[in-house]
Amino acid sequence: MTGTQAVAQLPAPGVSRRLRDRGIDTWRAATGHPMVREIGDGTLAHDRFRWYFEQNILYLEDYARALGLILGKAPDGDALDVVSRFASQIVHTELPANRQFLQRLGGHPRGTDDEVSMHPVAYAYTRHLLQVAGQGTCAEGLTAVLPCQWSYGELAIHLAKHVPNEPIYADWIAMFAGDGYDQLVAESTGLLDRLAVSSNAAELRTLERIFTTSVRYEVEFWDMAYSGPTITQR
Repeated sequence: MTGTQAVAQLPAPGVSRRLRDRGIDTWRAATGHPMVREIGDGTLAHDRFRWYFEQNILYLEDYARALGLILGKAPDGDALDVVSRFASQIVHTELPANRQFLQRLGGHPRGTDDEVSMHPVAYAYTRHLLQVAGQGTCAEGLTAVLPCQWSYGELAIHLAKHVPNEPIYADWIAMFAGDGYDQLVAESTGLLDRLAVSSNAAELRTLERIFTTSVRYEVEFWDMAYSGPTITQR
């Protein structure tokens, strides 16, 4: 068998991989954001991390609501299983952990208080998620929420190679760097690949637009957190 023949017989990447690769520059801007790098170095200012958690808790609450909408559209038992465990990861692991991280940084013990409002970037991102999850198909909703889950798993793999000495940053990285999280990402991307395998060209363009929008919001969320709050936002 020639080298050309061997390459020709390799399976084509699934829809999820193609969506990510088409916007790889924006994806890398999210996973390699300066704030992410400073978390990995252990040099990020604590007030920036506190602001991140204040906003992320509000974001994750709506993210979980979007997953609930997607769950209601799951076409079969396997899809129900994957999306329900995806939602459980947010509700039972990440939200409690975010509240604990915020408290360690001097924040409100319940996670946020009435004086902290959702930043316009977080608001726009969550409106995108809720709109697609509520009005779109199961595949479209999954496409909207997937960049957040997937990009965190990917960035954590890189950060876990050199874990910082600062405990709060090391603990945050560990939440996303385990085999269990990687497995859930693999099952989520695999579900999207299965749901979208028969999509026509127009449907694939819709998925690409949704995915690209979510990745762009990931970058903007990191930008917002890295910049810190303005006076009117605290």
